[in-house]
Amino acid sequence: MLTQNIDQIPFVSPPLDLFLRALLINLMDTIQQLENTVQQVRRDILRMVHKVNSGHPGGSLGCAEFFVVLYKEIMEYNTAFSMDGIAEDLFFLSNGHISPVYYSVLARSGFFPVEELNTFRLLDSRLQGHPTTHEKLPGVRIASGSLGQGMSVALGAAAAKALNNDGRLIYSLHGDGELQEGQNWEAIMYAGAKRVDNLIATIDVNGKQIDGSTDDVLHMGDLQEKFKAFGWKVISIENGNDITSVIEGMNRAKSETNKGKPICVLLHTEMGNGVDFMMYTHAWHGKAPNDDQLAQALEQNPETLGDY
Repeated sequence: MLTQNIDQIPFVSPPLDLFLRALLINLMDTIQQLENTVQQVRRDILRMVHKVNSGHPGGSLGCAEFFVVLYKEIMEYNTAFSMDGIAEDLFFLSNGHISPVYYSVLARSGFFPVEELNTFRLLDSRLQGHPTTHEKLPGVRIASGSLGQGMSVALGAAAAKALNNDGRLIYSLHGDGELQEGQNWEAIMYAGAKRVDNLIATIDVNGKQIDGSTDDVLHMGDLQEKFKAFGWKVISIENGNDITSVIEGMNRAKSETNKGKPICVLLHTEMGNGVDFMMYTHAWHGKAPNDDQLAQALEQNPETLGDY
C-alpha cells in the first residue's frame, strides 16, 4: 500500500530524500487521478441506466476500480481499433451485462466519444445492453450476452497470440456466479493442461447474482483451490475496490505470466460500491434507480471529469 503522508518517509540523504518524495507525490497524484476517473465512471453508469430505466448498475459499480486500473495503468493497447489486435493486449468481457462500466471506461480511454454514452440501450445505438460486435463499437471484440463463454474466447485469443509469436497478453473478466456455467471449467481445465501462460482471467468475487447470494444459489466451494487444482496460478486481491490494491495485484499477475501457468485473479469486490443504498445486497444486480435515487447516488459521487 502507498504511504499517504510524505512526512513518513525517513530522511536518507538530500538527493535521495528529494527523489523519494517526488516519486511518492507523483504516485499519489496518479492514484488521485484514477480515483477521480472511478468517481466519474460511477456517474456515467448511474446516468446511463437511469435514462432508459434498464441495465445492470450493481456489478458495474463494483468493477469500476478494476476497469479504470486495467485501461489506465495495466494494459497496452491502441485506440485506433483493429479487431486483430496485433502487438497489443486484448481484453474480453465475459459477464457482458455489466456493459455500462465497460462502455464508460472505453469512452473515457479514447475509443469513442464520451457523448455517445447518451445513446446507451437506445434503438440503433452501438451501445446495446450487452456488447455486440456487429455494431462495430471500438474496443469490443466479442458479443457477451450469454454467460460462460468468455473464458473459451480468451483462451483461443491467447493461443493465437502464442502461435503468432505475439508477446502481448490476454485479459478477461468473469462473474463469480457465471462460474456456475460448465463451459468455463472445460476451458479452465484446458488452459492449465496446455500451460497457457499469457492469459490473466479475473473473477469478480462479489458473492451475489441475480437471484441472491452465490452460496445460496449454487455454492462453488473454494475457488482458489479449484483453480489451483486445474493448474492455475492464483492471485487474490482482497479489496478489489481499492485502487492501490488493484494496481498491485494486477502488476503481480503480469509478473507471473510466461511461467508455464495461466493466471487467475480473484478480485473481491462489493456490488454497488460507491452508492450506499446499492451495497451489501443483490437487489441492484439489474434494476435502475428512479429519479430520487439517482439524485441521491450522484450526490455521493460528485462530478470530476465532466458529465457527457
